[in-house]
Amino acid sequence: MTIIATAQVDSREARYAQDIQVRTHALVADEPDARGGKDAGPRPYELLLAALGACTSITLRMYAEKKGWDVGAIAVGLRLIKDGDADRIERTLRFSKDLNPEHRSRLLEIAGKTPVTKTVMHGATISTTIEGASP
Repeated sequence: MTIIATAQVDSREARYAQDIQVRTHALVADEPDARGGKDAGPRPYELLLAALGACTSITLRMYAEKKGWDVGAIAVGLRLIKDGDADRIERTLRFSKDLNPEHRSRLLEIAGKTPVTKTVMHGATISTTIEGASP
């Protein structure tokens, strides 16, 4: 068993804002004003999309560097769409350099194999416990 990542999330006293600590990085998550929050940071679904986009871009950059391909800047656009009980993520890749058809095809394939993509697509088991004193 290997721990890949850890995070600590602490709720503020002010409604929905959450302080997130990941290694030496501090982030904030919140809900927008229209949902009762103060819009102090991205919504949790936005953080999920950001994680998927970052992993996609990083993995594609690593792959392109390994192959010696100059793909230029990489941009990943993401949208989470809810349709009844079904969720769908649309992901759009943009490269600032022209890519030949072989590179385009291979990069699309690699995007489907990034670590966060696999976790989102296949799911992950979540176990939850409560620590501390019981009433």
